Amino acid sequence: MTQIDFYTHVEDKARIACQLAGKAFANGLRVIVYCADPDAAQRFDRMLWMTPALGFVPHCGPDDPLAAQTPVIVDCRGENLPHDEVLLNLRPEWPPFFSRFRRLIEIVGLDEQDRASARERFRFYRGRGYEIRTHDLSKPSA
Repeated sequence: MTQIDFYTHVEDKARIACQLAGKAFANGLRVIVYCADPDAAQRFDRMLWMTPALGFVPHCGPDDPLAAQTPVIVDCRGENLPHDEVLLNLRPEWPPFFSRFRRLIEIVGLDEQDRASARERFRFYRGRGYEIRTHDLSKPSA
């Protein structure tokens, strides 16, 4: 069953998404970053070129010839996905194909509209019997 993690109270969703993609890559995991639209995917792609500041997270689109070997795929269509390890959802709705992944990451920002759509996704997953872990990023780490 898919492991689902919600990261809440996030000030900058794209920055946290880059950090989580980088952390997954550092741990040998492959990630699909599911963006809302082509413009958002392009902005996220550019951010990954600069995050982390002293490193590089290999990434490309799902149609790239190297997609099968590339650890991070930035996508907005949800088609031709080369693996099923980690799905990082940056869309306001739940991804219809999330259950094929071992892990799903949801990031919840501070604005009320984002929080409302996240609550809907949370209820959707919980209603289908998924166990959900939450990580409140407003609290300092111990």
